[in-house]
Amino acid sequence: MGQVTATASIAINAAPETVSAALADYATVRPAILPENYRDFRVESGGTGAGTVVHWILQATEKRQRDVTADVTVSGDTITETDRNSTLVTTYRVTPSGTGSQVDVSTSWKGATGIGGFFERTFAPKGLSRIQTAQLTNLKTRLEG
Repeated sequence: MGQVTATASIAINAAPETVSAALADYATVRPAILPENYRDFRVESGGTGAGTVVHWILQATEKRQRDVTADVTVSGDTITETDRNSTLVTTYRVTPSGTGSQVDVSTSWKGATGIGGFFERTFAPKGLSRIQTAQLTNLKTRLEG
């Protein structure tokens, strides 16, 4: 199995603390900024920051979906969501940039082998990057609007 990674980045004209707080708010902000690829989003425990447990179904394509139950950890400028059901890990890093912030998101998982793995490594990162970009754009609109 090979490691598969999708990434996206965006600059947001808001202080890093504000951006991090918004990203770590799974009760209010996250449901409001998720693109349509996310279904059945719910907070199972916590709701803000470290210790939160959230659930969603990610509809990556018409035929491919992933049932995610993620444990949230926070360390400095990094928020990490680790799926209990798979090897999927998503990391958000918020750093100062000019008068605002830079947000980098990276999602990685252990992909399939063989020809299926080839197609997964080729196409899945592009599709997931589009979903990540939509979410970050929604966050930018919310914080700058």
